Amino acid sequence: MKNLKMSKMKASTKIPTVCVQGLGFVGAAMATAVALSKNENGKFRYNVIGVELPTKEGQRRVDCINRGEFPLTTVDEDLALAIKTGSEDGNLAATTDQTVYQNAQFVIIDVALDISITEDDPRIDFSVLEDAVRTIGRSMRQDALVVVETTVAPGTCEHVIVPILQEEFKKRGLPTASIQIAHSYERVMPGKEYLDSIINYWRVYSGYTTESAKSCRRFLETIINTKEFPLTELSTIAASETAKIIENSYRATNIAFIDEWTKFSEKIGIDLYEVIRAIAIRPTHSNIRYPGVGVGGYCLTKDPIFAPAAAAQIFDLKGLSFPFVGLTKDINQRMPCHVVDRLEEAMGNSLRGKEVLICGVSYRPDIGDSRFSPSETLVWELKIRGANVLLNDPVVGYWEELEIRVDEKMPERKVDGVILAVAHSVYRDCQMLDWLQRNATVIVDAVDLLSAEQRYQLKAQGLSVNSIGRGSDI
Repeated sequence: MKNLKMSKMKASTKIPTVCVQGLGFVGAAMATAVALSKNENGKFRYNVIGVELPTKEGQRRVDCINRGEFPLTTVDEDLALAIKTGSEDGNLAATTDQTVYQNAQFVIIDVALDISITEDDPRIDFSVLEDAVRTIGRSMRQDALVVVETTVAPGTCEHVIVPILQEEFKKRGLPTASIQIAHSYERVMPGKEYLDSIINYWRVYSGYTTESAKSCRRFLETIINTKEFPLTELSTIAASETAKIIENSYRATNIAFIDEWTKFSEKIGIDLYEVIRAIAIRPTHSNIRYPGVGVGGYCLTKDPIFAPAAAAQIFDLKGLSFPFVGLTKDINQRMPCHVVDRLEEAMGNSLRGKEVLICGVSYRPDIGDSRFSPSETLVWELKIRGANVLLNDPVVGYWEELEIRVDEKMPERKVDGVILAVAHSVYRDCQMLDWLQRNATVIVDAVDLLSAEQRYQLKAQGLSVNSIGRGSDI
């Protein structure tokens, strides 16, 4: 098996093998979590093999895991230690060999399912997922359990994945009735508790058949701390798929809802953060969101759109409308423009020729993931208005989507404007405040990074300090 250090796998060959297809932000962490699992005697439960495509990036991720390094930027020390330990102990490895599924009793699918977030009539691109499933079907054991962890549109497992596996089984002369497939979506939160969000968090699951559901439950119970975080089984696999889409749609809508109150609060001169903290004391409203730059990341930006797309592409339903989905998408895509509006207003209603520093290009604090980051909209909007844009991020050294380098150190010169776009932990230390005092003129804090005392201190030195969700004098 090329690229796979099977000779270093010290764990017993008698224990089951788990293949994790796709070593991105979910798959790489899931592979690590599975490798940690031990039985009551303290012995490894599984040999874990991460599988990637034979591309340059795929090979890089494989090489990282085989060196005991997490292949993506992380600040989670437990995750970094766990992958190092798994590699050293010999029950975690990676490969680009696509035939390795023939050895697996369990296969976890963690590949992307893409959909356009800008088109008026978005279409789901099933091609990557279809190719991935077909690859598994060509060599997997007939008694293996396939767990779809990827966020998919409702109906995908039953109408896309199962038919492909059935087709491949027929080609191999295997009984299609033996196919076991389940859906159990992840709730991974990259950051300081990255690994914890897999092991110590609630899970929803469902099986295509009764036996698939039972197998999935037994498997998940060996990975997840189900004593403290019980599993929830849904009656159909489509219900599990839908749960994930509603979950993320709800959060995206919650964020969009705050947009109009952000602008209202700024106009009448109140502090919306103060207001929301008062509301959040009420248990029924504890998850109300705060003002910010907007929605980013691979999930909240696209997942709500799966519902109308699935209605049309998978179920051929006509006449259904999703007004909240459409409104949420439009509002969240425009939110970064309001941040630029505040900066432009504070700089005399013109950004032409001004040098503006964006602090933070990842989509959330302390992670190296810049996919669909609202900072990308900030960049384009600033450039449209004639500004010269500088970038800083202590976690993202290279912005893959824009194909540009990002400075990890703050520039040692004055700039006309600063947008605090991501609340990275390092931005909260005193060095950031010192830098702003020396080098900034106009500041827009879009993520509640500065305390009331810090805002007062900066204003006392003559700087223009503006907060998204607060009146100008706060």
